[in-house]
Amino acid sequence: MSFHVYLSGEIHTDWRDEIHRGAEAAGLDVVFTAPVTDHAASDAAGDHLGETSSPFWRDHQSSKVNAIRTRTLIEQSDLVVVRFGDQYKQWNAAFDAGYCAALGKPYLTLHAKEIVHPLKEVDAESMAWCTTTDQVVETLRYVLKA
Repeated sequence: MSFHVYLSGEIHTDWRDEIHRGAEAAGLDVVFTAPVTDHAASDAAGDHLGETSSPFWRDHQSSKVNAIRTRTLIEQSDLVVVRFGDQYKQWNAAFDAGYCAALGKPYLTLHAKEIVHPLKEVDAESMAWCTTTDQVVETLRYVLKA
């Protein structure tokens, strides 16, 4: 079985690479996709559309352009992994999880136990809460090879 997995969320660590390496080592047939992880490029995604009158409108414009990629890749995925890091509040990741829930798209959450409480609603809709990338890979292994 082949799977398309969208890796959503935190962009400041190498968790995506860890999952890629683990899936490859396990011989899993997985195609991974992700949002634009270059923070500056993501913030500037709509700049080519013209000057804006405030930072709000720049963010609004860029978020719309980014949403084209995000929505398309989430809709095309078989599973979404939503990573919440320790340093920043990833509102975009929470939004992606909500979008998955609305679509009936299965997703896993990946985060530390210290932030279980603020993510209780997000975790309640997820198929599994993982605390390590190894757990994500093992879940994928089970789903694809059991």
